[in-house]
Amino acid sequence: MEIVKGLALLVIGFMLLVKGADVFVDGASGLAKLLGVPPLVVGLTVVAMGTSAPEAAVSISSGLKDVTGIAVGNVLGSNLMNVLVILGLTAVIVEIPIQASTFRIEIPFTIGITVLLLILGIPDGLISRFDAAILLIFFIAYLAYTVVLGLREGGEEEADERHPLWKLIVFLVVGSACIVIGSNFVVDGATDIARAFGVSERVIGLTIVALGTSLPELVTSVTAATRKEADIAIGNIVGSNIFNVLFVLGLAGVLNPIPFEREFIVDGVLAVLSVVLLWVACARTRSLRRPWGAVMLLSYAAYLGYLLLF
Repeated sequence: MEIVKGLALLVIGFMLLVKGADVFVDGASGLAKLLGVPPLVVGLTVVAMGTSAPEAAVSISSGLKDVTGIAVGNVLGSNLMNVLVILGLTAVIVEIPIQASTFRIEIPFTIGITVLLLILGIPDGLISRFDAAILLIFFIAYLAYTVVLGLREGGEEEADERHPLWKLIVFLVVGSACIVIGSNFVVDGATDIARAFGVSERVIGLTIVALGTSLPELVTSVTAATRKEADIAIGNIVGSNIFNVLFVLGLAGVLNPIPFEREFIVDGVLAVLSVVLLWVACARTRSLRRPWGAVMLLSYAAYLGYLLLF
């Protein structure tokens, strides 16, 4: 019965995710044009936060329940999946241009804060409330940066003549609600199926739960890229990774200190290397092309092999 229930939740969850992401991208890109905000800024903030809501809910809830394998594994697993699978798959479908500010600032910043997470968690095996407060301070600084970026680069977009402001806001709310509900269904269904087959908590957090909570980023990024809103696609992934480390683990750690198990050191290092791979892939052409997308997908396949063997 658990497997049947899990499959039903997966199907319903996928349906909600697909439709929710479609509506959400419409609202986000329309709002960017209406307010004169660059799509990149919207992707780094509104879209990133909306699609990272499942990670926040799952990690905070897991942290409060002391299910640390899911709390930390969800964030590290989601970030690995965001870069290697979501950007990799999106790049295979359509070339993704990378803006100069993303290459010079946001991608290196993502590398830096992931290294910071390792520095905070490894020595005492704990993300303490003080450590978590440091992450939240960096998150506030990141938000301030995006505001400055918007003020500096805003005003270049044409107004969206298709929908009024109230309708765009409704799109954002309804789309994000469908994304969150759909993700919860997918996570619950996948977890039920995984546990029925005796999969460990750490692997569930790094793969099944990470996949479920990363589905909004996957659907949103592919949808945005195919609609020629590539700035939202790349901004969504980079912003989500930043949001996951700084806000999700920051808030969860402030509420309840999170043990950082030694098994997560390898996952954290690989999360750093995945973003380094993204940076290298974009260094020459300032775009993420199909061959590099394939390399990313193969890299994630190798990571799955490592999880199964160890």
